[in-house]
Amino acid sequence: METFGDIFLTTLWIFFLFMFLMVLFYIFGDIFRDREMSGWFKAIWVFFLIFLTPITALIYLIVRGRGMQQRTQEAMAEAQKQQDAYIREVSATDPADQIAKAKQLHEAGTITEAEFEQIKAKALA
Repeated sequence: METFGDIFLTTLWIFFLFMFLMVLFYIFGDIFRDREMSGWFKAIWVFFLIFLTPITALIYLIVRGRGMQQRTQEAMAEAQKQQDAYIREVSATDPADQIAKAKQLHEAGTITEAEFEQIKAKALA
């Protein structure tokens, strides 16, 4: 039977392992996101991260930590711009345009009166 101390220590080890893996994934992501670093330097960092993991991770965080922050902020800003552009593109349709298109479909006999009213109500909502 395990004691409370054993369970606590196991939980603590799992927590630190999870934190360490998160830092490693963050470093690997930063290595491959960096456009200024050549492929050879990326390969060297990856090699040392695989074989001398803890010390290389610490060195990477110390040497390239500020650049990691800047690259992450740039990536987040770019993702935000793409998301905003997508939202503008999707929501660019004017309710009047939607109703006019639905009216054309109704007059052509493609949709019924009930469907036209439903599209109209949805556009005005």
